[in-house]
Amino acid sequence: MTTTNNSRPPEAVYIHIPFCTNKCFYCDFNSYVLKDQPVMDYLRALDREMELTVEETPPGVIKTIFVGGGTPTVLKPDEMAYFLASVRTHFPHWAEDIEFSMEANPGTTDPEKLAVMKAGGVNRVSFGVQAFQNELLTGIGRIHNVDDVYRSLENARAAGLDNLSVDLMFGLPNQTVDMLAESIRKALELKLPHYSIYSLKVEENTLFHTLFHKNKLPLPNEEDELQMYLLLMSSMEAAGYNQYEISNFAKPGMESRHNITYWRNQDYYGLGAGAHGYVGRQRHINIKGVNPYVEATRSGLPRLDAYPISPQEAMEDFMMVGLRMREGVSDTAFQAQFGRSMEEVFAAPLHKMVHAGLLEQGGGTYRLSKQGILFGNDVFGEFVGALTEV
Repeated sequence: MTTTNNSRPPEAVYIHIPFCTNKCFYCDFNSYVLKDQPVMDYLRALDREMELTVEETPPGVIKTIFVGGGTPTVLKPDEMAYFLASVRTHFPHWAEDIEFSMEANPGTTDPEKLAVMKAGGVNRVSFGVQAFQNELLTGIGRIHNVDDVYRSLENARAAGLDNLSVDLMFGLPNQTVDMLAESIRKALELKLPHYSIYSLKVEENTLFHTLFHKNKLPLPNEEDELQMYLLLMSSMEAAGYNQYEISNFAKPGMESRHNITYWRNQDYYGLGAGAHGYVGRQRHINIKGVNPYVEATRSGLPRLDAYPISPQEAMEDFMMVGLRMREGVSDTAFQAQFGRSMEEVFAAPLHKMVHAGLLEQGGGTYRLSKQGILFGNDVFGEFVGALTEV
């Protein structure tokens, strides 16, 4: 049996459903257009991977499950029911207050499907809204419109699902600061417990990457993008939301516990095509293609790669992901994972960033300053490879 560095079995599960109704122009996730895909073959293969995984590494009491994609809600109600029964079979012991999240696309959540999700244990739904202007949605390849957003949220609440989140994006082609202000205002009018708001990154192997290199992607300038980020932080704060991570805002107690697992560098199972997992200081990446993944599960775990993480790399990861959170990184947690103090290991970059005014220190904790939030990547970069010569 494989166990974590602190001898606790994993308590978090990520599961990937790689199907979408279409491919968004900015998306580089492992996702495939649903038409003609062998969905049930995939779900049966996923069931096999779950079975083999828990044989190799038996689970503890599961505290968080996150189903991402793709768009998991493109599954039909009977497919969804099969999938959720698989999860319950292989991960039977759930914490009483489990957080079971599923990503959804507005327009793919009719009442019947939501009822199946609720019955299967899903209690948190995250909707990929992105913007409240139909012309922007069309321009980024989304197939829903603003009316779909309201209808989907209404359906979710009617199904008894009230732990809801929406994703918004800024820095989109042709988006102005005023447009973002309108999207934030409309999002806040929904009075949801949680919002994720990300800046557009132009990733390789996307339509936007091609357009960008042809100089045909009309992105906002840097000054406007900075104004957008400042605006969203001040708007969220004024509305009573805590910025608990660089891109995430929540009412007190409604933070995404699954994502906090990642940011605290804790173990999680990663299941499905292209999924990443981290168990017992070993990372793995699964085979990405749907049919190759299905085929691979017939003879074992569908691994593309698996490799141990050295203590040095784990320490660097701890700092880089932990500093994304507004509460920062604590020496107590660092010592619990590594048996050494943060100061002993990272004195140089920590002192340099405090001196630069990008980190604050207090009570055995380092956290980003207000200025540091704006230059987070510079701070994280200080820890990349910081220990390669240790």
